[in-house]
Amino acid sequence: MASCPAVSSTDRSGTGQDAGRAAAPSRLARKLGTIDAISVGLGAMIGAGVFSAIGPAARAAGNAIVVGLLIAGLVAYCNATSTAALAALYPESGGAYVYGRKRLGALWGFLAGWGFVVGKLASCAAMALTFGHYAFPGRARPLAMAAVVALTAVNVRGIGKTVGATKLIVALVLGALGICVFAALAGGAPRLDHLWPLEPVGPRGVLQAAGLLFFAFAGYARIATLGEEVIDPARTIPRAIPAALALALVIYAVVTVSALAAAGSGALAASPAPLADVIRAGRFASLAPVVRVGATVASLGVLLSLIAGVSRTMFAMAATGDLPRPLAAVHPTYRTPHRAELAGGAIILLLVAFLDVGQAIGFSSFAVLVYYAVANASALTLSAQERRWPRPLAPLGLVGCALVAVSLPATAVVGGAIVLATGVAAFATRRRFS
Repeated sequence: MASCPAVSSTDRSGTGQDAGRAAAPSRLARKLGTIDAISVGLGAMIGAGVFSAIGPAARAAGNAIVVGLLIAGLVAYCNATSTAALAALYPESGGAYVYGRKRLGALWGFLAGWGFVVGKLASCAAMALTFGHYAFPGRARPLAMAAVVALTAVNVRGIGKTVGATKLIVALVLGALGICVFAALAGGAPRLDHLWPLEPVGPRGVLQAAGLLFFAFAGYARIATLGEEVIDPARTIPRAIPAALALALVIYAVVTVSALAAAGSGALAASPAPLADVIRAGRFASLAPVVRVGATVASLGVLLSLIAGVSRTMFAMAATGDLPRPLAAVHPTYRTPHRAELAGGAIILLLVAFLDVGQAIGFSSFAVLVYYAVANASALTLSAQERRWPRPLAPLGLVGCALVAVSLPATAVVGGAIVLATGVAAFATRRRFS
């Protein structure tokens, strides 16, 4: 790993250049407070795991999916503390792409940024297709493409529009999940033996479930990638990231445990829409359409925040020349990275046309775990004054990312490694001849 660039003692303490950078004028408009930032993080997390990953995770780990959820939450928490500490020092668009460049070197920053961009573009396609399948299965792809076009337009209009729409979506999804939990526990026949003892599955199955569920938790990075649009980032980001993650973990745990208790892991594993089937099996079967509506709205919320996050990383990479320079343009009226958002939207449309949801989730998880591995490695270089959480969390997060990533399905690991290696090779070639 490349050595850390020299940094003066005033920079390290956060009272010199870094503190000045937090107060300096931003290239983008600073409009987001703490509640806004938490809303963006929740909008990126709430929905993806509950409606897309519970079934595959149950197939991998049975009722030990609860253990996988806790592992995913622990890895996500370690990643969140590293990301929050670094984001407070470097309140810029780009997240771990920026941290890797500043703390480890250009190659590691590029690896993080490339992993985030390709992984999140795949996530966008997965969420758009999830929306299409729930809203109108017979016209899933055209409807998914229409959603991508509409939400890209919302993001181009400004981050204020994005946050306002996200808050509404989060409220609707939380209401739908609350009804789901009520129907599962009050309408069915919850059984303790569905939860304990744990079914005999190996460590790989549990880690694979953790990797699939990690797909849901990765949304808190959206707060860091919006660093140039957060008011008082040194104070807001370290509060918003752990808060959004904690709320999401509690919600996922309640929904997963109630669904397991009501139906058992076998029913969840066999169903393409497990929460809907849990409700249909009980006394409140008439509430099953709530799940379809909730999944539809949740997918839109995740897609909205995903487009915002990936465009900011593309913007940051273009500003340093790691992506085409024209993508670093800022809209003169809305002060948004409009070219990066439009380019991202176009790529998502192509992926929607050729991929399915299952292919996208594993690939996305692998690429994004690489992104967080770089964030944790960057956090290892922080001084005692710069750290806001105990130092062991960074190496624990780094090891956790590696273990969970290699435990994913082989196709996701091989495909992700090839795409990441191709990007790194292109980066090295460009650096050599430029």
